[in-house]
Amino acid sequence: MHLDVLDLRQFYYRTRLGRIAQKAVRDQVLALWPEAKGQTVIGFGFAVPLLRPYLADARRVIGLMPAEQGVMPWPAGLENVSVLCREGRWPVQTGFADRIVCLHGLETSEHPSAVLEECARVLGPGGRALFIVPNRSGMWARRDVTPFGFGRPYSLSQLEAQLKRHDFVPERHAAALFAPPSQRRAWLKSAEMVEKMGRRLSSYYAGGVILVEASKQVYAPTRPGLAERVRRPLRVLDGVPTPAGLTGRHAP
Repeated sequence: MHLDVLDLRQFYYRTRLGRIAQKAVRDQVLALWPEAKGQTVIGFGFAVPLLRPYLADARRVIGLMPAEQGVMPWPAGLENVSVLCREGRWPVQTGFADRIVCLHGLETSEHPSAVLEECARVLGPGGRALFIVPNRSGMWARRDVTPFGFGRPYSLSQLEAQLKRHDFVPERHAAALFAPPSQRRAWLKSAEMVEKMGRRLSSYYAGGVILVEASKQVYAPTRPGLAERVRRPLRVLDGVPTPAGLTGRHAP
């Protein structure tokens, strides 16, 4: 089940470990998507900590938060862009989004298929979605002191297989949160250095979270009839002499 929005806000904005985690994941998001100028960016779950860099140049930024989690106003000091919604019924028109970021929206959902179906519906042609989930083999999924210790963790192959079943094509993947989820001062002080080392050593095996960028598979339109149009109709009577008395439209 989804975590409470107050607990998520407390972790990401009120604890040092949460601020470190927020920066580590956001840096990887920016490495994949450096900018979103003129685009519509939608976050689902509790993705708003990752959307702030796009506020200045994006055409529109929307933070969708599931009703089971609750909603909070965001961003602070600016016009609110947060919206409460149902998992399987987003208040967004079809094909409206250029970018979708899903954080704490898939692994904690009781209906992940409904979430992915809405992602596919809302994502426009040429758009990309970024799914961020706890790594099944990582340290962060094994402790419930952070939001990544709740819900269903994924391996990279499990996440990609689920995306493919909903007409997504995995394009790239990355990882974040290589430092242990510890509140100890020594680990907190060395977290940034460990994060940089982890990115160089592994693309996903040791990270606490997996990031998978996916595009939507678009099928060619089909229509009834022959697969290919006949360029020259078959003339079965070519060369047959016309009988006497038949001319014009009466001739074969």
